[in-house]
Amino acid sequence: MPKIVPALTDSKIKSEIAKNKKDIEKKTQKLSDGGGLYLLIDKKGATTWRFDYTRPIIKKRNTISIGPYPEISLAVARQKREEFKSQIAQNIDPVEQRKRDIQVKKRNLVSTFAAVADEFRLTEEITESTKQRNDSIWEKLYLSVGSIPISEITALQILDACRLYENQGKYDSAKRMRSKASQVFKYAIVLGLCQFNVADQISGILKSGTVKHYAAITDEERFGQLLLDLSEPNINGSIIVYFATLILPYVFVRPGELRWAEWENIDLDKGLWAYTPPKTQNKTQLEHIVPLATQVVEYLRRLYKLTGSTKYVFASMKKGNPVISESTINKRLKNFGFANGETTGHGLRATARTLLDEVLHYPIERIEQQLAHQVKDMHGRAYNRTKYLKERAEMMQAWADYLDRLRDEAKARAVA
Repeated sequence: MPKIVPALTDSKIKSEIAKNKKDIEKKTQKLSDGGGLYLLIDKKGATTWRFDYTRPIIKKRNTISIGPYPEISLAVARQKREEFKSQIAQNIDPVEQRKRDIQVKKRNLVSTFAAVADEFRLTEEITESTKQRNDSIWEKLYLSVGSIPISEITALQILDACRLYENQGKYDSAKRMRSKASQVFKYAIVLGLCQFNVADQISGILKSGTVKHYAAITDEERFGQLLLDLSEPNINGSIIVYFATLILPYVFVRPGELRWAEWENIDLDKGLWAYTPPKTQNKTQLEHIVPLATQVVEYLRRLYKLTGSTKYVFASMKKGNPVISESTINKRLKNFGFANGETTGHGLRATARTLLDEVLHYPIERIEQQLAHQVKDMHGRAYNRTKYLKERAEMMQAWADYLDRLRDEAKARAVA
């Protein structure tokens, strides 16, 4: 029959400690509470809770320290005993588990948000221009929560960081900060560095703000000067980029659609370019047709001598890149003194829409159709791709002639 050990009480423990202090012959004493738990009083009077157990699998006796008394109370020591017994029942050695827990805590302390984010960023498969665009977002996050262990960051801390920029009217930055933080937390959860994606908890709280449209030039003189600048040889840059920025104002398609244009979709003899815009590819599958003015056809014939043997019209000369990079068009515009954001490759679409309507007085439906926007007739049916193609071809030629006139007037002003 197993020996029954009387349970300890705080008064009994204090009494035994007092006796030990008075005892002239100091000796180590064990006050058992049963179930492997006991309080060890050493010769110097130090008191430490310990738990004796048989290690799982290998079945060897072992001891694990719990902590000093009275800092670790009797009740807490008993809780730890039950925790250890539960681990043993699952074939988990309490000593080995403690080592693992300490390693995790150490890793969490060095696993700051910035450290985890740096590692996550290496896994992102995004273009170089997107990486550069994200740099400012990462910088904002690093300044606010970068030095905090990722397991300790709260949803409120992420919200406060985002609202610093939201309160300045930078709604897009605030939302992108939350989105990027969420990606880092998802990555950290997979690595076992935290349990919750606190950035997801504030989804829907941040304001959307007013949609910011791409800036556009609508002043004829300034637009003419830009066209004149774009017509000048690109001495220090790529000749492919030169032709891209030269042609873009004439066709006013989305810059990405121009960059990825394929020779097989262009008929120079008929002066037509037909392709399916990526933006509508999954929705309508409608092919878009761009009538090419005689000026554009001439530019493309010259370009064909350079890239005609490749798949893409604006093929990149850099190894590993099939076409010219996303940022090159805007960079060339900035080279001519236009402030960042004042005009962009995409903004030229807005320029064309405004001037075709307000100066050349073409029907807005034809302009919208040429912009590859969905336009419906009086019965609510979308115009098909060839609708008013003849009229649109005339409009595109008139637009090209108008651009040439603006450029020539700018040149005349420069000479005068």
